[in-house]
Amino acid sequence: MTEKHRKYAEALDNLIKDGDTLLMAIQYDCFPEAFAEKVQESLGEEEATKYLEELPSFKAKYQGWYSEAQALIKQVLPDRLADFRSYYEYPRVRKDITFQNYMVRDYLQGLKITRGWEKEVVADGHSAIPEFTQQLNMVKAAREKLDSALIDLTTLLQADIFDSEIESAQALAKAGFLRGAGAICGVVLEKHLLQVCDAHSIKIRKKNPGISDLNQALRDNDVITVPQWRFNQHLADIRNLCDHAKGRDPEKEEIQDLLSGTEKVLKTIF
Repeated sequence: MTEKHRKYAEALDNLIKDGDTLLMAIQYDCFPEAFAEKVQESLGEEEATKYLEELPSFKAKYQGWYSEAQALIKQVLPDRLADFRSYYEYPRVRKDITFQNYMVRDYLQGLKITRGWEKEVVADGHSAIPEFTQQLNMVKAAREKLDSALIDLTTLLQADIFDSEIESAQALAKAGFLRGAGAICGVVLEKHLLQVCDAHSIKIRKKNPGISDLNQALRDNDVITVPQWRFNQHLADIRNLCDHAKGRDPEKEEIQDLLSGTEKVLKTIF
């Protein structure tokens, strides 16, 4: 097991554990009496009281869980990322809000839909429970895939290699070999962006594409945002200083920007 594989496994295990707790929390919030009764039947009155008191607030903890889960789904199950997000984010156009299209975001906003003079409840917080359950199931599926024989370990192995190369670049920079450090970062950045293009089935027509070519392709295909595109281009400009001997020498601060920037790209663009 590679170090990256181990880290992903641990992160997913923690997400599953926290997700199971959040699932209990949202059920308790929506059905307090029935849920408390079931817990008392299972644990006894004293233990049940302690258990219920220790349950977190779903509304307070969900966003942190969602952000971390989204990042890992993007890495391990990229083809399911849109589905994962869809259970949180409601459609841009909704003629009516029903049980079927009530999402986790609606629950966080405390939305309750009623109908008629008798105020019949059409959708409220409990409608979000199936949506969150599906998100939790996706995280569990990602964990299973990570351990299955079918997983493509190329990305994980490549990440370990990149980490090693970044460490080499940092050592060169510390010793004063700025151009060498920048050149290594440039190669790592280029390989990573090419890998991201492959992961998203983006075909690059240029025979030997550079960072700018790959960066533009990712932006054209909506894989990265405009700020990310600008950030990557800034790194490409610093890399070009290192590769062109006739230009001015890169400054120490620029190389530090390239080092930290490359590490950021490796962790945030997949």
